[in-house]
Amino acid sequence: MKSHAESFKVGYSTQNIRLSLVSVARRMMQQIQRWHALHRQRQQLAALSDEALKDIGLSRADIEPEVNRPFWDEPFRRR
Repeated sequence: MKSHAESFKVGYSTQNIRLSLVSVARRMMQQIQRWHALHRQRQQLAALSDEALKDIGLSRADIEPEVNRPFWDEPFRRR
């Protein structure tokens, strides 16, 4: 007959839990890196001169909504 502890085993080894934690930490770092890159790109967009914006067919008013978005607001993220 199985002991009480054996009957409640979930089936995860310490190795699996460690790999899961590493996976979560890796995904968190990737997300932080995406947010940082997005923030940096928005800063670069805001720093463009009016002439440079005109060259790409945009105006200061066109970019304001994008520049003022919070860093975590990813425009193409699937919801």
